[in-house]
Amino acid sequence: MRLGVLDVGSNTVHLLVVDAHRGAHPTPMHSEKSVLRLAEQLTPGGELSKAGADDLVTAVESAKDAAARLGCEEVMAFATSAVREAKNSAKVLARVADRTGVDLQVLSGTDEARLTFLAVRRWYGWSAGQLLVLDIGGGSLEIAMGRDEEPVLAESLPLGAGRTTRTRFKHDPPTRSELVATSAWLDDQLTELARKVTKWGEPDRVVATSKTFRSLARLTGAAPSAAGPRVRRTLTDTALRQLLAFISRMPSADLAQLEGVSSSRAHQLVAGALVAQATMRALGLPELEICPWALREGVILRRLDHSNGADETGAALVARFGAQEDR
Repeated sequence: MRLGVLDVGSNTVHLLVVDAHRGAHPTPMHSEKSVLRLAEQLTPGGELSKAGADDLVTAVESAKDAAARLGCEEVMAFATSAVREAKNSAKVLARVADRTGVDLQVLSGTDEARLTFLAVRRWYGWSAGQLLVLDIGGGSLEIAMGRDEEPVLAESLPLGAGRTTRTRFKHDPPTRSELVATSAWLDDQLTELARKVTKWGEPDRVVATSKTFRSLARLTGAAPSAAGPRVRRTLTDTALRQLLAFISRMPSADLAQLEGVSSSRAHQLVAGALVAQATMRALGLPELEICPWALREGVILRRLDHSNGADETGAALVARFGAQEDR
């Protein structure tokens, strides 16, 4: 079965195409993305701008055409924080459906945490024991913890790298006072999370996903993507502290020249590093392991779990995921 997953995030619209069937390892066949920065196209009133909506329609239409050309039997399309928080999201989603025929489903932050956790659990297996999973997106930070495939804790906080950049920094690079104030603010925001995580005991394995964590790990010496997904990659608190001292003095144009940093995300790298550091500090984590699977793989795996010949579509599964898991 060839499946497509269309992920409309705060920074990009990403199409991932895989060949997979139930019980098998999903094999990536194609990946493409459009950089839209939808979170930066919200008006002061909190609506997605007309230009942003136009860009979204174009990107979804292009992804749909690519999926058809590549022979996808099905495309599961979902949106996360940028669309979720737009006050005119219903209108935008209706326009996308009318113009492209694609029914974009909006995932809650909790659903994001659960599906990402599922992907990490499948990657590491039962031998990983109690997993603690962290994911820094453009708009939010997701945290999940548990011993099974359904986490006992699944949280989403509005502490994404892009959001933190927009709301906390007025300068590029940020001033010393902005860095200190943001660090202190993050500590305060993460206090309740630390209490919730502590309630469930010590994790056996701490894992991070997302482009932000991968970039930070790469900049602190982790193997490049060309080395393959099964190479062990880590990020330590010591290396992150040293990296922050270096990158926090660089303008985003210079950060974009560093290996492992994409030009579309360079401007939010420092904020992402601060969020990562504050989260590790709040939870007392000296080291994180980087997992190559995240939300998109979680959506695929959930779809495959329900494939039995006469099952509902992947889009329907995404649409009712939260209600299903809350029963």
